[in-house]
Amino acid sequence: MLTIKLPQIFRVHQVPRIFWEDGIISGYRHPKSSALDCILSSFQMTNETVNIWTHFLPTWYFVWRFLVLSSSLDFCSDAYHWPFLVYLLLVCVYPFTSSCAHTFSTMSAHARHICYFFDYGALSLYSLGCAFTYGAYAMPDRWVNGTLHHYFVPMAAFNSFICTSLSCYSRFPELECPRLSKILRTTAFVYPFVYDNIPLFYRLLFCFGDDCTWNDSIAGYFYHLFFALLTGFLFASHLPERLAPGRFDYIGHSHQLFHICAVVGTHFQLEAILSDVRSRQAWLSSQAPAPAFSTTFGTVSLALLGNLLIIGGFTVAGLGAPPSCRAPCPKQAMPRSNDARSPPETAGQAAGGLSSAENEGRRAPSLALSAPGRLHLSYLRIVRTP
Repeated sequence: MLTIKLPQIFRVHQVPRIFWEDGIISGYRHPKSSALDCILSSFQMTNETVNIWTHFLPTWYFVWRFLVLSSSLDFCSDAYHWPFLVYLLLVCVYPFTSSCAHTFSTMSAHARHICYFFDYGALSLYSLGCAFTYGAYAMPDRWVNGTLHHYFVPMAAFNSFICTSLSCYSRFPELECPRLSKILRTTAFVYPFVYDNIPLFYRLLFCFGDDCTWNDSIAGYFYHLFFALLTGFLFASHLPERLAPGRFDYIGHSHQLFHICAVVGTHFQLEAILSDVRSRQAWLSSQAPAPAFSTTFGTVSLALLGNLLIIGGFTVAGLGAPPSCRAPCPKQAMPRSNDARSPPETAGQAAGGLSSAENEGRRAPSLALSAPGRLHLSYLRIVRTP
């Protein structure tokens, strides 16, 4: 009978530090998993399983929305809808890329970097897609054809390069300076978010009178901003797992929650933009020129090429030796479980309670120091003891 053996999972002290997550004690996959093991692990409970599915399933929801809208909106010949087409495509790309990154990030330390480089690049392009739609459909009436309106999308494309560069670089000092790494990565995504939402902030908070478009989209934009801010808070705070390490390893930790909030926020954003697309079409078509094919798809193509070049540059830039910080950084302590009664498990104990006969001759990963400040994967030989 054909049987499938699911990959083994480990505790935090059994994997290299580069794979550690704040407040997560157990549920780690093998740091040198094969591609098949990574795929199989998505069907067993690890600390990444919910991360994978909370973006994989929404991908197909957004694909379904794209297909439905394609039947009612003219994406081929009507230039008015081209910015919305770009947005819909990138909305489908970013959760799928994130799901793939979480799935295959344990093939090796190098693969982990590459996976998240593409994840960051997809998020940067998604921010550009937001700028396309906000510039085309959500711009306040009095700003249409103004200076910001003309340069809004080109600046957003440039911001995507900054976002990808900063977020990719933030992985270099991750071991020596985790706080600096977190600041760089958070800044990388907060900056384009603030820029993209300038029209919304003005329209929702400061625009009053007859020249302000208050329609059904306003509530959707408020919900979107609420979930976006909640997403950022969860990403930066690592709550609730920081308050109770080990309690939320599999379900309920901040990364899962921020995935869900991001998807819900994107849903409200899509519906709000769609409302503006339909309700403001007549007015915007009479006030602003239709988007040019070369401007719309040329900008997206250049942004895609530029982000791929940035990712490629960081991929080949010696990722195995991240640079040390110039200033001394506080040492990062190993996450601790709330259960102080039990000492750290041995590799054999973490193998899932195997019998001594099964454990004999088996190897399990552990940490070892090869040089000051450098960690590498070594193996402990498990032998039967009397």
